[in-house]
Amino acid sequence: MTAPADVSALSVVGTPVARRELAEKVTGRTRYTADLHRPGMLHGRVLRSPHPHARIVRVDASAALRLPGVHAVLTPEDAPQQPIDRDLRALEPLVRFAGEEVALVAAESEAQAEDALRAIEVVYEPLPAVLDPEAALAPGAPEVHPGGNLVGGKPLVVQRGDVAAGFAQAARIFEGTFRTQAHAPVAMETRAALAEWEGDRLTLWKTSRAVHASDRPLLARGLGIPAERIRVICTAMGGGFGNKDETRLGVLTALLARKAGRPVRVEYSRREEVLGGRNRQATVNRLRIGVRVDGTPVAIEQRSVMDAGAYISSGINVNRRTGQGALYLYTCPNARYEGHAVYTNRPAGGSFRGLGAPLGHFAVEVLADEIAAALGIDPLDYRLRHHVTAAGQPGTRVTAPDALLPDEPVEGGVPFSSNALRACLLVGAERIGWHRRRPDGAEPGERVRGLGVAMGTYKGGAGREAEAELHIAESGRVALHLGLTDVGQGSATVLAQIAAEALTLPAERIETVMADTARTPPGHVTAGSTTTFSTGEAVRRAALAAAEQLRRRAAEMLGVAAARLEAGRLISEDGRRSLALEEVAAGLGAELVTRWRWNAGSSTHIVNSFAAHFAEVEVDRRNGHIRVLRYVAAQDSGRIVNPRLAAGQVSGAVLQFLGIALREELFLDPRSGVTLNPSFLEHKSTAIVDFPAVEVLFLGEPDPVGPYGAKALGEPPVVPVFAAIANAVANAAGVRLHEVPFTPQRVLAALKAQGRLVP
Repeated sequence: MTAPADVSALSVVGTPVARRELAEKVTGRTRYTADLHRPGMLHGRVLRSPHPHARIVRVDASAALRLPGVHAVLTPEDAPQQPIDRDLRALEPLVRFAGEEVALVAAESEAQAEDALRAIEVVYEPLPAVLDPEAALAPGAPEVHPGGNLVGGKPLVVQRGDVAAGFAQAARIFEGTFRTQAHAPVAMETRAALAEWEGDRLTLWKTSRAVHASDRPLLARGLGIPAERIRVICTAMGGGFGNKDETRLGVLTALLARKAGRPVRVEYSRREEVLGGRNRQATVNRLRIGVRVDGTPVAIEQRSVMDAGAYISSGINVNRRTGQGALYLYTCPNARYEGHAVYTNRPAGGSFRGLGAPLGHFAVEVLADEIAAALGIDPLDYRLRHHVTAAGQPGTRVTAPDALLPDEPVEGGVPFSSNALRACLLVGAERIGWHRRRPDGAEPGERVRGLGVAMGTYKGGAGREAEAELHIAESGRVALHLGLTDVGQGSATVLAQIAAEALTLPAERIETVMADTARTPPGHVTAGSTTTFSTGEAVRRAALAAAEQLRRRAAEMLGVAAARLEAGRLISEDGRRSLALEEVAAGLGAELVTRWRWNAGSSTHIVNSFAAHFAEVEVDRRNGHIRVLRYVAAQDSGRIVNPRLAAGQVSGAVLQFLGIALREELFLDPRSGVTLNPSFLEHKSTAIVDFPAVEVLFLGEPDPVGPYGAKALGEPPVVPVFAAIANAVANAAGVRLHEVPFTPQRVLAALKAQGRLVP
């Protein structure tokens, strides 16, 4: 590893530069996909299935096509049947969940399109449906896809050491079953796409987190045309949270536009976003931990069953990340994770902030509290004794010596590049006032207060290839071209800061061009908290390469052996003469373009981010209501490039997941398979006024692998939230909650079951 630049030498990285396009967004001037309009554009609408599982016998669109303003109807008969992604086709004569796409209409107005949808006649042959993942695994269960409901035909198994031998050595074994719910990401912007054909070439504007890595290849596959004929653009994103886009929307909009012979825009309603978008998968996690007499873990085993819904989407990654807490959060020589991703006739699950990590950590961190309580150990002390340290896990390295180490590791014998988890625990505990904590359930009265703690570890982006292109025009204009999308987290600002640091320029001098396959180099999907770590390093190296060329040209122009770049000027070695960057750029005779491709990671160290969160809650033992009084989030994400944006990322993540912890859940009718609450009226999302301000602490040293010492930040803050609240409730009311969300009904049931209910 190479040490990051000394903080004293940095002038742009580490400063709270104002976020790009902030004024445009808050004043409504930003143009999202749904704001775009092309000459002759038609409006597209989607007809959706009322059945959770059915064969489409016939679709008759003749009446719809006779209506005024209707230009085209797309049905399964019109759609290519080659897969566009794993288990997904554009349209099929088989529907697998209530709300699945059946047909699309293109008309002059949205009202005409809606009228046309009602005129389409569809004859269905209903099929048996299965809505529960464990029932879907039973012999004889209805098959959602041919070959069975267990995705891949076998569970995902990863392990270190010998779990059976570890449990044999254990003085005590603790176990529990933990459940997490399905819920909707509910970003402010719903999905939208606008397709326009010019001959055999397609331009598609859409909400997307991967115009290069996902949309373009899926479109090429689904449309049967070369990728070179396709241009994909994401003008702006109204909140991504990892959730956009893993659907058919782009392909269907393009097919509809091709059939209509006019540009077509399709925008999801809120109801459609919940039904046809991608939601968080529900899970059942069974966890066992064996410990020595003093509580030292000797074996950890987790089995997870994840409801993937009708299509797997990114569910394999969700399934894997659910097990990482059990595998790596506590020092333990023997660990095993078995994950089952299961098809059901529910709306498809997909990516959402943190993927499976919050779900698995919930089980691990609540059971850790139960172990500490049973052994008479303070929960904070238990974690300080047994959390994974900078040394990593015991065991032997299995990754080849010259290969990049995975950032979701299983193997032992490999250290972390940085690990400030202990500091997060100690400083966070001091800030929340942990010394005030009383024994679980010790406080009398109707309204009782308690403190809870939970830890988290999260991947850092290793192994993801990134590219950056830096353009310096002869006028001195500097533009950073990046193929990825700013999904709302502020990456356009942060990456510009990294480029500005390397060029010794103010950040506002760096323009950013992003998410346009015609103007930017290939970019990875904006996911997995990888943007700053991977693309940030590509940006840094591309900018340093440009700076070196500027120094060489300046030296020639000044007639000196060497020149240095400082505050946007090229200065001779004796410091007596200088040139503005614009003068040197003009002297190049052509635009300077540097391009860098970078495969992020380390062959010697694991790169992870860490967190320790502390919550203080009040529980009303009469009605089961939980009120969050204080929340402290201590984060180890290396050097923070933009403190203002970073604090917003952490507090926003915590508030988002407090809502999920206490309230948000999607409900399906068990008989019809229909989602019962697909709107804000019924899907009770949380407002910022529902919770207190989150106190954010950034701890730890700059990471020696990441660009200027940075590590992952966007998702790590969501990982400990469920467990921190559950453990605080246990401390306050003396009851353990094993199912999210922690609704008043569940709190009351737990209080009643343990004789702690106040009449």
